[in-house]
Amino acid sequence: MVRHNNVVPNQHFHKTLWQDHVKTWFDQAARKKRRRLKRAAKAAAVAPRPVGLLRPAVHPPTNKYNYKLRQGRGFTFAELKEAGINKKQARSIGVAVDHRRRNRSAESLQLNSQRLKEYKAALIVFPKKRNKVKAGDSSKEEIASAVQTKVKGILKMPELPKGEEAMVITDEMKSDDVFHKLRLLRADYRLYGIRQKNQLAAKAKEVGHSEKGGVV
Repeated sequence: MVRHNNVVPNQHFHKTLWQDHVKTWFDQAARKKRRRLKRAAKAAAVAPRPVGLLRPAVHPPTNKYNYKLRQGRGFTFAELKEAGINKKQARSIGVAVDHRRRNRSAESLQLNSQRLKEYKAALIVFPKKRNKVKAGDSSKEEIASAVQTKVKGILKMPELPKGEEAMVITDEMKSDDVFHKLRLLRADYRLYGIRQKNQLAAKAKEVGHSEKGGVV
């Protein structure tokens, strides 16, 4: 019987055979082998085509990882246009397309359009029927020399530019007022539109005054 303001007794004495609930991992090596064999079988089934689609190089989110590069979901319409590939044709030649992604910088657009151009230069298009070769299909010599690529992601990921090397801080660097330079640059960027508007208004006012003076 429980007395006073105490916890209701609720002991769990049911877990007697805990050995039956232990998860083992003895098949880890066999699973690894099975996955490898499945990958090899899949590659052999689609040969000489590459396994998977060509994907863009993107920066992951957050400060912890955004200095790296990884494969993204698909190329943007702007990147395809820059590389001269039709967005409807892209999927048929093994290029992944992502209609949601946007290019936030000229660097990403240039990087991935160059990646597409490299892929396009090395691309060998097989005809649907061997006897009927259509425009855009590769020649017989190119088809005969086709070899399946072993590179993960079809093309190697581009290398990131190396950071600045350590250097001795000179007196000129110390005397340079970088803080105020940055403040001025930020102010110029922020006030660009207002200044342009004011300049146009001033020019319009001058033109109005000159026209009035001419009429008089």
